[in-house]
Amino acid sequence: MNALGGFVEHYVLLASVLFTIGAVGFVARRNALVQLMSIELMLNAVNLLLVAYNRAHGEVMTGQLFAFFIIAVAAAEAAVGLAILLAFYRLNASVHSDEADALKH
Repeated sequence: MNALGGFVEHYVLLASVLFTIGAVGFVARRNALVQLMSIELMLNAVNLLLVAYNRAHGEVMTGQLFAFFIIAVAAAEAAVGLAILLAFYRLNASVHSDEADALKH
């Protein structure tokens, strides 16, 4: 019996569902804000999985360390992504990602 009570499979299933929802949201939507939120959802699913495995195998803290770095990368991604999205909205008055080739110029 581990610290999670033997329910690591439930965390894996929950993380899989969250990651799948994020992936479908990223692929199926044209709105760039929804795509950014979908990326955040996928990163949080990975964080949940890393922390669950770290709790199950608590000798070393590598799972929590990787989760911390993913949170830092997600914060930087959100800041840069929102800045690019605001610049794109000022140019086109739209947030549809299929019109994003206008930023090439």
